[in-house]
Amino acid sequence: MSVAAARQSPLGEFWYYFRENRGAVIGLYIFAVFVFVALFAPLLAPYDPTQQFRQSTLLPPAWAVGGDWAFPLGTDPLGRDMLSRLIHGARYSFFVGIVVVVVAASGGILIGLIAGFAPKWLDTLIMRLMDVILAFPSLLLALVLVAILGPSLTNAMIAIALVLQPHYVRLTRASVMSERTRDYVVSSRVAGAKLPRLMFITVLPNCLAPIIVQAALSFSTAILDAAALGFLGMGAQPPTPEWGTMLAEAREFILRAWWVVTFPGVAILVTVLAINLMGDGLRDALDPKLKRS
Repeated sequence: MSVAAARQSPLGEFWYYFRENRGAVIGLYIFAVFVFVALFAPLLAPYDPTQQFRQSTLLPPAWAVGGDWAFPLGTDPLGRDMLSRLIHGARYSFFVGIVVVVVAASGGILIGLIAGFAPKWLDTLIMRLMDVILAFPSLLLALVLVAILGPSLTNAMIAIALVLQPHYVRLTRASVMSERTRDYVVSSRVAGAKLPRLMFITVLPNCLAPIIVQAALSFSTAILDAAALGFLGMGAQPPTPEWGTMLAEAREFILRAWWVVTFPGVAILVTVLAINLMGDGLRDALDPKLKRS
């Protein structure tokens, strides 16, 4: 497809530049598989993720010595099928990513728009508050918030969303400050457009490209942080088949049952890597400065 044909529509232009990054395309395919597995987990998993087969505890993968093809990836210390738990874990990770990105982006974009159009004293107050939040290590701050709210997957998602929100605030404000002095905004203001219309109809659509890239990267960060909180016992609680919680339950068996730690770790690694690769492709496709004619 030629460049001219690709540029006949915004979607065609986006795909033309996105597919030039082969890593991003591979990441997109892996992410699509991840979404498919998450959506159809009950149909794909051979067993219920909490079902215990007490006579088959710590079975190795089917191809290893002593393995059983009834459990292709082996079983955990309680005799639960590893494959079923990994498949259902994809659903929890996808849910965490969606909720965290929606909450963090919604609040961050709103606060960033307010800061971009606010008087100087309010803008300064908002940005200094964001700087204070960013001064803390993100995982440490999330741990403190979960400790206050109580260990659970819901509270972990709230904490991660609050920790990621300042990134959206700073990004949105920077985009607004760049756009608000342009001719089309000045024309709208002279034409009598009210402030809400200027913020949400005139300026915000032109600030979405970097926000979309940030959302993709935040998705992978949310999955990592949720897994870390789950590993520390502050996120999803057993017997929830969340990848971080699975790692926490299996850490004492790492020397004699490598598969109970390896497979959840690989699932986290591959998913986060795929999303980050896809985020790089989104940046290349949406940033005009990176487009080649």
